[in-house]
Amino acid sequence: MPVTASQSAKVTLPTDEQILITREFDAPTHLVYLAITTPELVKRWWHANRGEVTLAEIDLRVGGKWRYVAVADGGFEVGFHGEYREIVPNERIVSTEVYEGAPGGDENGTVNTVTLIENEGRTVMTTLVQAPSKEIRDAIIESGMEAGMQDAFDLLEEVAVSLR
Repeated sequence: MPVTASQSAKVTLPTDEQILITREFDAPTHLVYLAITTPELVKRWWHANRGEVTLAEIDLRVGGKWRYVAVADGGFEVGFHGEYREIVPNERIVSTEVYEGAPGGDENGTVNTVTLIENEGRTVMTTLVQAPSKEIRDAIIESGMEAGMQDAFDLLEEVAVSLR
């Protein structure tokens, strides 16, 4: 039976170069962490009901690389990759993120800080996206990322809950 999403993610813009995403999940922190760091589990939620994840590679260590590729329902491929800068299991992940179709390549990537805080068996996940410029930040917002992210986070919650 599908899980009803506990709530939508809240998106705010703290500075001209930042996006802050906050979402509560009805699952303990260690299960949310597992769902965002295990390739087989990422494949179950990252597609956001818009296609199929064909590749989820995660080398979960500082300096390790990650890459996700999906084929969207329209048949086009989208890919993202990055490198882990800081990892505190079940608490915090700092990594770079580059959309492989964007002009400028790695120079136009973001630095994302994911923080997980547990309270009474539920997890609040915040993601601070630090873009290199206001133009890149605005392009991310204008890409329609919020709708896809909301759907992906609903699926992420389902995956985390299924691990209980």
